[in-house]
Amino acid sequence: MTPEMLAIMMFVALFVLVFLGIPISFSLLATSFVFGLSVFSEKVVGSQLSGMILQTAQQFLLSAVPPFIIMGCILERSGIAERLFQTMQLWMGRFPGGLALATITMGAIFAASTGIVGAVEVVIGVMAIPVMLKYRYNKDLIAGTICAGGSLGTMIPPSLVAVIYASVANMSVGKLLAGMVIPGLFMVTLFLIYIVIRCVLRPQDGPPVPSDQINASFCEKIVISVTGLVPASLLIAAVLGSILLGIASPTEAASVGALGAFLLTTAYGRLSWPVVTDTLRRTILINCMIMLIVVGGTMFSSVFRVLGGEKLVATMVVDLGLGKGMVIFVCMAIVFAAGFVLDWVSIVLICLPIFLPLVAVMKIDPIWFAVMMVIMIQTSYLTPPMAPSIFYLRSIAPPEITYKDMCVGVAPYVVCQLLTLLVVILFPELATYLPKQMSGF
Repeated sequence: MTPEMLAIMMFVALFVLVFLGIPISFSLLATSFVFGLSVFSEKVVGSQLSGMILQTAQQFLLSAVPPFIIMGCILERSGIAERLFQTMQLWMGRFPGGLALATITMGAIFAASTGIVGAVEVVIGVMAIPVMLKYRYNKDLIAGTICAGGSLGTMIPPSLVAVIYASVANMSVGKLLAGMVIPGLFMVTLFLIYIVIRCVLRPQDGPPVPSDQINASFCEKIVISVTGLVPASLLIAAVLGSILLGIASPTEAASVGALGAFLLTTAYGRLSWPVVTDTLRRTILINCMIMLIVVGGTMFSSVFRVLGGEKLVATMVVDLGLGKGMVIFVCMAIVFAAGFVLDWVSIVLICLPIFLPLVAVMKIDPIWFAVMMVIMIQTSYLTPPMAPSIFYLRSIAPPEITYKDMCVGVAPYVVCQLLTLLVVILFPELATYLPKQMSGF
């Protein structure tokens, strides 16, 4: 069997192992080890594996992952989310679908503070679901809004997806985060427009909160807004602003964010030893999971390249005569389809070895392509059967919100995500303008 055929068989073997239920990290490592033996000896393959572990541990860029995870975990306990939701509810509750608007807005702000989808969704879901059920919101609107608001942790910087993507693609994480800002805000705007249009056309789906049930004077609203919104805004400015302005590297900014999260939790009187130990335990577990997948993905990519996989893909594209637009369409379609069955880390580590040679051959702007791919990865959080956002919601939702409500509810938001992708494809400057203005990173 030729090396090129072995490269193709690597993906077949990988998907077989994944569908058998073997964790993706072990599937990547096992596939890499077995197919590596067709080129190297056992000793060399084992040496490569240990080398990949050391290489991953020494990547400075990946050192941003633990602080971001700490920041997200500690903010779940800080009390800032409750204050944010109260603020948004006061100002938006009287509008049609006001509670859903407040939920999406809060999800965007909280996502900009953490970058972790699970943390964002669980926190906003626990607070928003009881309130929306109280005012008789449509259950699929409730489910879709919670899932979509939580998924913004993928697209709104800072984002762990961007950090891992940049590490694998050997590109500037600061510029990638900058490229995601405008498309992320555009996506949030589409979410809000959908809610308003739906609740204007069908007022029973998202009735406004009666004025007499929002008992707060203008001065009280200002005080609540300052205590709820200003701390989150300062944290966002410290983390994201320092990256975009070139003041700090992503790792430094993440560390500042983690420190800021601890200070906020202390200021709100929520910091305790159990909170600290639980935060550190969860950080270690999540970080180890991500790093093991990165090790497996890095080794998989290396063996794939050695077998001539990159050259094979590039040659196929040239022989087929595919244009830049068709290459982008095929790549995005693959990511969208993979999102039905794979998690985001797996998509990044499996697809990038195939896509990066195409990006180079077709001279596609790497930042533009990365933003498009991140948008498609975000859809994977909402597309069953492997939809993490739906799984997070099922863990906190009451029995009256069914799995059918969740699947129906996320569909319009997936459409909004695809519309965002279309706009970014048509107007690449939305993704490339801010990175070009950056200095330092």
